[in-house]
Amino acid sequence: MSEMYNPPHPGEILADTVLRPDGGISITEFAKHLGVTRVALSRVVNRRAAVSADMDLRLSKALGTTPGTWYKMQADYDMWHAKRRFRAKVKPLPRTEATA
Repeated sequence: MSEMYNPPHPGEILADTVLRPDGGISITEFAKHLGVTRVALSRVVNRRAAVSADMDLRLSKALGTTPGTWYKMQADYDMWHAKRRFRAKVKPLPRTEATA
């Protein structure tokens, strides 16, 4: 499977599906439903915070997704951006009999 080009932040998915202006739920209502503060949810939706394991479980329960789905989306987003910024000169460790 090829790597997705510039995967979306999970908050972007929430904004487009759950919180959409044409009939979605408000951030305040959704935050109450999830049992988190409006600020915590707003930070995720506005891509200022990452989806934590706890937030993933809350989103999965509320939206009927498999636990880990939102966390994996976050990891994919983070890894794609990290790979683009990565400039370290790291060499592979030499192989020995113990590591072969």
